[in-house]
Amino acid sequence: MTAKKIPWAALVVLVICFGLGLGYAWAISPVKYVDAEPNTLRDDFKDHYRSAIAAAYASNADLERARARLALLNDPDPSQALTAQAQRMLAVGESPETIQQVASLASALQGKVAVDPLPDATDTLTQGSETSTQLVSTPIVATETSEPTTEVEATNTPLPVLTATLRPTQIPTVTLGAPYQLVGQDTLCDPELAQGLLQVVVIDKRRQHIPGAEIIITWNSGEEHIFTGLKPELGNGYADFLMTPDVTYSVRMADGGTPASELSAPECTNSDDNPNQGGFRITFQQP
Repeated sequence: MTAKKIPWAALVVLVICFGLGLGYAWAISPVKYVDAEPNTLRDDFKDHYRSAIAAAYASNADLERARARLALLNDPDPSQALTAQAQRMLAVGESPETIQQVASLASALQGKVAVDPLPDATDTLTQGSETSTQLVSTPIVATETSEPTTEVEATNTPLPVLTATLRPTQIPTVTLGAPYQLVGQDTLCDPELAQGLLQVVVIDKRRQHIPGAEIIITWNSGEEHIFTGLKPELGNGYADFLMTPDVTYSVRMADGGTPASELSAPECTNSDDNPNQGGFRITFQQP
């Protein structure tokens, strides 16, 4: 019996054809994805997608549309995904405005914050025209002099100067109110908390938590910016920072107001008479 010969020629042709096929698919005509679903995006592109949705929500306050767009990512918990993204953005030094938009949308999905939509430009012009008409239609009474008092009859024709100066203006979604006031500064000596923990709570005049508020912490050799709302399980107006022993800090709101100064991690003693570093709980309120 003779051994079967290996068909080397066929194998060589097969390898060459396989290589040509790979080269064509990878270099000459690679696969191009068109209109891919958002849930198939890479993680960093998903972050860009969420940021774009948050920016749109900050502009139009359409929560249902934002919710529908986020659903395309198939995240198990869209609010938690936004919160985690805001924390990553804060760690890499993204812009405060973008971080605030992402944090605000995460809070809105939990039903804890509402943003008023921008007014329609047509409505603004209509209201302005009505105001102008009312101003012109009001009778003008002359000031008291030696001459008899006369009443000037007004017409209902709007003044050209008033109507010509009306312009539709974009009103921001977040209106700055009065500067924040320092309303609470409590020392914490709870051994269950991290040593040197500085807790900051930001509330409005109704004592509701404010998410996305920027807080500036400074000390002799540095400065740190933190934002509320990144730990919604502790409150949308909550933020924290770990203090270094023997370092003095100052805490203030980025929007101005009363600061908390001369803060240094206090010395505390627990139930076992063992010393440990305590912390502070600072509360800012907007009147």
